[in-house]
Amino acid sequence: MHTLVKVLNLINQAMPNLTIIKKKIETFNDVIKVSGDKSISIRWILFSSLADGVSKAQNLLISEDVLAAINIVRKFGIKVKLKKDTCKIYGKGIEGFKYSKNLIINAQNSGTLGRLITGFLINTPKSIKVVGDKSLSKRDFKRISDPLSKFGARFRLRKEKYLPMIINGSSKLRPIKYIEKKGSAQCKSAIIFGGMRTEGTTIIKAKKSRNHTELLCKYLKLPIIVKHKKNYDLIKVNKVKKIKALNYKIPSDISSSAFFIVLAALTKNSNLIVRNVNINPSRTGIISILKRMGVNITFRNIKFYKGEKNADIAIKGPKKLKSINCPTSLNTGAIDEFLVIFLVAARAKGISYFKNLSELNLKESPRLEWGSKILKMMGIKNIVTKNSIKIYGNPNLKINKKIEIKNYLKDHRVFMTSVIAALTFGGEWRIHDKDSIKTSFPDFLKIIDKLKKL
Repeated sequence: MHTLVKVLNLINQAMPNLTIIKKKIETFNDVIKVSGDKSISIRWILFSSLADGVSKAQNLLISEDVLAAINIVRKFGIKVKLKKDTCKIYGKGIEGFKYSKNLIINAQNSGTLGRLITGFLINTPKSIKVVGDKSLSKRDFKRISDPLSKFGARFRLRKEKYLPMIINGSSKLRPIKYIEKKGSAQCKSAIIFGGMRTEGTTIIKAKKSRNHTELLCKYLKLPIIVKHKKNYDLIKVNKVKKIKALNYKIPSDISSSAFFIVLAALTKNSNLIVRNVNINPSRTGIISILKRMGVNITFRNIKFYKGEKNADIAIKGPKKLKSINCPTSLNTGAIDEFLVIFLVAARAKGISYFKNLSELNLKESPRLEWGSKILKMMGIKNIVTKNSIKIYGNPNLKINKKIEIKNYLKDHRVFMTSVIAALTFGGEWRIHDKDSIKTSFPDFLKIIDKLKKL
C-alpha cells in the first residue's frame, strides 16, 4: 500500500475528521469523472417538484446540499424516490405544494437552495420559517428578501439580514421591476421564481451571471424571455401555469472539476481528462483564467443537452506558469473557483492581481481572507484588501514545514483547496473538517486516492 494512503488510513481511524498529507503527488495520467453539477441538481429538484407528473434524473449529485433540497420539497407533500444517484420526483403541478402550520424548512449549508426556494414561497398562505446551519446563518438574505418583498410578500429576518427568516406570502402578488447589480445567479433566480408566481410581467435587469435557471425555463418553454445585452441581461417573466415533467442526465460539476484541473496544472508532465463536464459559458471563467496563465486546456466531445453545453476537459501540466492581471469580466464565471486559482498564481512567475472580489467574503467563509491566509502559511507573499489580492508567485517554492488549516467555518472549498496545495507544494499538512466536503463533493478524496495510486 502507498505510504501516503497508509498514513491517511491510520489518521482516519484516530481522528476521522482530520486529513494529514505528508507527501506530494507524483506525475499522473488518467481519466476521471466527478460528481453531478450541484447548481443543476438543485434546480432540477425545485422545477420537478412543481411539474405535472414524474420527473427522473440520473447522475444527481448526492450531497448534503442536494439532500436538503429533497427534504424540503418532501415537506411540501412532494413524493421523492432516491436510489443511488437516480431520483424520481412525483410533481403535483405549479400549485401542488401543501403548506402545513408552523412549517420549518432547513437549507442547511446551501445558499443556492435557501435563496431559490424562497422565490417559490412568496404566495404561501401560511407562515414558513427558513433556517440554515451556522455558516449559512451568517450570510446575507436581505439581498433576496428586499426584492421579493416588492411582490407583496413579507419577511422577518434576524437582525433584518440573517437566517432564521419568516416568510408570509401574499395572495395578491404584483409584478416588479428590479435591477440586479452584483451578478448573483441566486438572487436573479429567486426573482425569476417570484415572477413565475405573479400575474403580469416582472422585468429584471441583471448583471451577467450563471444562467442555468434561464436555460431550464427556455427548455421547458416557460413564459420567460431573455434578451442578452452587452453588459447585462434583460429578463421578462410572466406567470407560469404549467411545468412539464423533466427527465435529466446531469453533467459533471465544473466547480468540482476545478480542483483536479488545478492539480494537473500544478503537477509537471501530468495529463488528465475529466469526463462530461458542464461548460456553460457563464461557469468557465476558470478555464479562461488558467489558459491565460499558460495551462494547456482543451474541450473534447462537445455536446449540447437541454440548453446546456457539456464536454470532456483535457488538461496537461505546463512547464511554466505566467502571472495574470485578471480581467474583472471573468470574475462572475469563476467566483466559486478563485481559492484554487490562487494556488496557480502562487506557482506562476511574477505578480498576479485579482480585484473586485468582495463577493468572495460573502460565501461560506470569508474566502478572500482565507485565500490570503493559506498563501501566507505556504510562504507566498500577498497583499489583500477587502476586495482584491496581489499574489507574488514563486515557481521554485517547496514547502518543508508543518501547516494546519482549521477554524474556517467548515467551508468545503477551503478544505479541498488545502488538499490540492498540500499535494502540489509539499510540506506536512493537517487539514481539519473533512466532513465539509459532504455539502458539495463527497467523492473528492476518493478521486484523490485513485490518482495517488497510479
